[in-house]
Amino acid sequence: MTVFGTLDTLRAQLAPPEHFAAALAYMAEALRPHSTVQARIGLAGGAFALEQAYLTRPRTEGCWESHRAYIDVQVVVAGEELMEVADVAHLAVAEDFRPAKDLIFYRPFDRGSVLHVRAGEAVVFFPSDAHLPSLRTGAAAMLVRKTVIKVPVWA
Repeated sequence: MTVFGTLDTLRAQLAPPEHFAAALAYMAEALRPHSTVQARIGLAGGAFALEQAYLTRPRTEGCWESHRAYIDVQVVVAGEELMEVADVAHLAVAEDFRPAKDLIFYRPFDRGSVLHVRAGEAVVFFPSDAHLPSLRTGAAAMLVRKTVIKVPVWA
């Protein structure tokens, strides 16, 4: 069953409400003008943040990507992952989703430099940096919580 509506509607229809307490509190904060959540996801100067939570994946399931309009500042908040980086000049484009999205995917490439990024560490990827994020550090998947801050490329 899908629940759709305002914060008050969700509060009234979700049971048990304590099970959804964290989600509803986050939603309330996100909807409050000038809140800390709004500050994180809509920053000054055209920058914005994407808050993510996911399980790391095997390298064979990863995708090389890059961006032209934004610089990625990827901050691992919890967990750890491997990320690979390579100069876009060395990769072949598989799919280019510009201008609708600031996203280019590349064909598989096996000569990237490997970064082991742990909680509290960040990586900055510029437009010349193809990156392959979200990779497992071992045999098992790990939950990672990360914020990706998108900073506009300056002219």
